[in-house]
Amino acid sequence: MIDRPGNEPAHIEASRRQLLKGVGIGGVAAAALAACGGAKKGGNGGHGDFATTPKFKFVIVNHATTNAFFQPTQYGAADACALLGCSYQWTGSETQDVSEMVNAMNSAISSKADGIAIALTDAHGFNTPTQKALAAGIPVVSYNADVDNGRLAYIGQDLYSSGQQVGKKIAELVPSGDVAIFIGTPGALNLQPRIEGAMQAIKASGKPINAKQVKSDVDATRAQAAIDAYYQGNKSIKGLFGVDGTSTQGIAQVMSKYSLHDKGIKGGGYDLLEVTLNKIKSGDLDFTLDQEAYYQGFLPVMYLFMYKLSGGLLNPPETNTGLKFVTKANVDPYLSVKTRFEGSSADQKYVKTS
Repeated sequence: MIDRPGNEPAHIEASRRQLLKGVGIGGVAAAALAACGGAKKGGNGGHGDFATTPKFKFVIVNHATTNAFFQPTQYGAADACALLGCSYQWTGSETQDVSEMVNAMNSAISSKADGIAIALTDAHGFNTPTQKALAAGIPVVSYNADVDNGRLAYIGQDLYSSGQQVGKKIAELVPSGDVAIFIGTPGALNLQPRIEGAMQAIKASGKPINAKQVKSDVDATRAQAAIDAYYQGNKSIKGLFGVDGTSTQGIAQVMSKYSLHDKGIKGGGYDLLEVTLNKIKSGDLDFTLDQEAYYQGFLPVMYLFMYKLSGGLLNPPETNTGLKFVTKANVDPYLSVKTRFEGSSADQKYVKTS
């Protein structure tokens, strides 16, 4: 659980401290809003031209709180809070334990949080606390994983559609034969729709590809071991693919370990973990997908704030954070420019376009 002034994960508080010295978060927010033409500070003490509000506290409930994928998500939430003068708490489960997430959500309701963002990774497990929060006047949005259980909006990738795109990519890379698609948590709503979309697209391609769902693990070391063991027992495989960042990193490591790309085996998956990006650069992995994890923290805070500010008149919009294939042709900027937006640096910086 993380709940600190400035809303930063512990290891970046020091780097922010120098930035904030002498001006405070409010000063940084005013400076940022000034650049957008909205920094005129009213006598009412509100940020930018907004009216004065309580210092809203939002709770973000996550299913993999220590997973590196969500580092930019936390940076995004922190940056939105710095702009708006609110705060957030990062909580949930390290291991996708639904009961732990429900407990975190119930604690947020009991503490009268001003809004909740939650990854709805289970089809039914969060229905009761979601309705309880809404009945108490606490807005709830989902991010990263979704089921329409009455939450106000979903902010994240269209998971089934992204799976379809991956399936089409697999059909482009593999003319025929067996392929394995690894998943850390079968059935989880942030992952299962991707596999289903991929399977549908592979079938629709009409190619003689036999795609099989295979469980890996949410732990990186165990995921790599599971993928390695699967390859050892299936050396005629034509492709290894993942629908989560941990599986994709494990695939990249196994592909590199046995020089599988040189043997004609294709590989790819999701997310921007450093190992994955480096293995794309080296030619061991064919692709990964960028789903804009930063926005999945930034936008829920912005939407919850505007909902509270407007008295519920501004309902959070459904937001698809999209997908971008990262291949050897376009991976260089991800490796050469370290930013908060991809979780590779804690530093605040303006990244100029070339």
